[in-house]
Amino acid sequence: MSQPLTRGKRFRPASPAKKKFVLKKRRGEIKHKKKQGKIGFDLTRITKGHVAEGDLPVIESPVAHFNDFHIDERIKKNIAHRKLTTPSPIQGLTIPVILEGRDVIGVANTGTGKTAAFLLPLIHKTLQNPNHRSIIITPTRELAEQIDRELKLFAYGFRMGSTVCIGGKFLDEQMRGLARKPQFVIGTPGRLLDLIERKKLDITKFNAVVLDEVDRMLDMGFLTDVKKMLLSIGKPRHMLFFSATMPKLINELAQQFLHNPLTFTVKPRATSQNVIQDVVRVSKSDVKVDLLHQILLDPELTKTIIFGRTKRGVEQLVRHLSERGFKADAIHGDKTQSARSRALKRFTRDEVQVLVATDVAARGLDIPDVSHVINFDIPETYDDYVHRIGRTGRGDKKGKAFTFVDADFDK
Repeated sequence: MSQPLTRGKRFRPASPAKKKFVLKKRRGEIKHKKKQGKIGFDLTRITKGHVAEGDLPVIESPVAHFNDFHIDERIKKNIAHRKLTTPSPIQGLTIPVILEGRDVIGVANTGTGKTAAFLLPLIHKTLQNPNHRSIIITPTRELAEQIDRELKLFAYGFRMGSTVCIGGKFLDEQMRGLARKPQFVIGTPGRLLDLIERKKLDITKFNAVVLDEVDRMLDMGFLTDVKKMLLSIGKPRHMLFFSATMPKLINELAQQFLHNPLTFTVKPRATSQNVIQDVVRVSKSDVKVDLLHQILLDPELTKTIIFGRTKRGVEQLVRHLSERGFKADAIHGDKTQSARSRALKRFTRDEVQVLVATDVAARGLDIPDVSHVINFDIPETYDDYVHRIGRTGRGDKKGKAFTFVDADFDK
């Protein structure tokens, strides 16, 4: 005799442990917390004003001016055109050493100029030797495209080629770009490995290898692909690792592939010290979208990134905001690369006021003049929180961040 079905699923009696759990819950011995209220860090670390991180010393750059670097004068003109004068600490420490050809591990907070720290010396080396080739490996498509834009600005007017190799874009076009043997190849691990296996990319022909946002590659599960590429690249090669943190696995990877590297850990100030932060407590009677609506009406919120946890939630929030008259767009993993790039471009050009995103936009992206970050959904960990709010208050600028939490949470 067949067993009864419940909502299309085969009925299974509850285990003794499950029965015990349900009984305790009914008695009030177990208080249920919604997943949304769960947070990987203590909310007391967010206080009105700044996050209390302790007194961190401000580290000055050992190089006072970009003109003091021993790099090609043409590069200095492009730097001056961008109105950059004083190098950040990570730039001042690493650029001279990279110019010497030493392997480098650079650890610094988000928004401290790590991209220029490796691009400027590599552009100089390419001007000195047009056959010098560099491959830059990044965890996300957006970061790869951003690095390529930075490269074109710093190398404006130079005869230098670059090809971006990422998913979501035409493979044939990327293969044609690689056939021209560009001096710079920038891409994500999966697509680069695909091109290597297709024999369209010979990684042994590169003089320098950069791994950017290495800790993010670990988080996204790219470590195996990265290690496979590094094993095939051969030695000696100029190796540069840049990251916001240095987990044990990344340190082991560096020890395996870098030759006598110099490590620079720069924490000039907590990212949060540039960002005024606060929490927005949401009671059961409140509607989060209504509260968000009221916050966005403040004229101070000129350029806002809102972080959600799920792709579906991000899409729903964009739809709600658009219906309420806000110019909003979305970025998440289910969007095509062209749609993600278009949304970023519209937000950068101030064609939309609000960008709603999953954590795909939490690291590496340098979007100028973001005034506010709003955590509509709580991040999983404190590191994720720091990276999210790091989209504002970049460099010497100030920003603000709000985090929505349940009203009775952590009380």
